[in-house]
Amino acid sequence: MNAESHNPTHLGADALRAVFRLHASGVAVITGVDDVNQPLGFTATSVTSLGSNPPLVSFNIAQGSSTYEHLKIGAKMAVHTLGTENLNLAQRMAGPKENRFSKTDWEIGPFGIPIFSCATSYLVGTIREVFTVESNAVVVLGVESAFVNDEEQSPLLYFQRGYLTVGTRLKDNF
Repeated sequence: MNAESHNPTHLGADALRAVFRLHASGVAVITGVDDVNQPLGFTATSVTSLGSNPPLVSFNIAQGSSTYEHLKIGAKMAVHTLGTENLNLAQRMAGPKENRFSKTDWEIGPFGIPIFSCATSYLVGTIREVFTVESNAVVVLGVESAFVNDEEQSPLLYFQRGYLTVGTRLKDNF
């Protein structure tokens, strides 16, 4: 490899978009309630485990999001993992906020949180930290409980601005 092969092909925001279009992410739906107990939620591809001792997860959100203003320390939230059968749910929760809870496929779960029981799993937690960075934020949840659906389905992934699922298993990691 020579020095010319290390010249950047993208800069700034274009660099970020170019690289993360090549990085597959799991798709999740995050739900909670606002100050008057109305359901709120959105689709996220930024959910990740921070560790198991203590059990923590995080997700990212734009501060301009209609959900952001309701993400306060101590608020209860649910993080739903999605499978291929949840594609319509992922698309609806990524769309206009007035349509997100327009169907009857959700119910009130623990702590009054909206729950989509069709998801492959969901965990319930409490917001422990909200770190603001420029016009974005990282939200950290302390995990309290989870429900794992017995019905197995392939995970829903987001890759190159589209939804897909896994292909051939290459190798086990053990």
